[in-house]
Amino acid sequence: MLRARMRALSGWSDTCILNVSSRGLMINGAAPVRGDTVEVWHGEHVIVATVMWRKGTRAGLRADDRIPLDDLLSMSKSPSLQLTAASWPEVDRRKAPRTHEESRVRSRLIEFGGAAAVGAAAGVSAFLMIEQLLARPLRQVLAAIGG
Repeated sequence: MLRARMRALSGWSDTCILNVSSRGLMINGAAPVRGDTVEVWHGEHVIVATVMWRKGTRAGLRADDRIPLDDLLSMSKSPSLQLTAASWPEVDRRKAPRTHEESRVRSRLIEFGGAAAVGAAAGVSAFLMIEQLLARPLRQVLAAIGG
């Protein structure tokens, strides 16, 4: 897999060369439309090619000229151009892994909290409806007694 830049009608984008032969290559990235002419840049090498097929993010390109395979492959093995990922130590962010029983108890508490929240919302809703239902007759009684 070789990292490269591709210029198409839509502009520049990053791509990866997955497979290369003397007259074609397969890329993975923002694939242009079939029939478009693109430029694939890898280091100092420019490959002008036509898109022959496209499936998802992959595309097959046919080069206008012969592709310098040896130059491309030797350039990709240069240590100055290879990307290496730093090795990160394994870190367990939890103090201790939870047991099955602790997970079960925690899920029951969450379920109980959800049921309590639904019950509280239903209670408040019922209180407000009953208050509105009784407010009108109470106003009539207060007006009748003169208060």
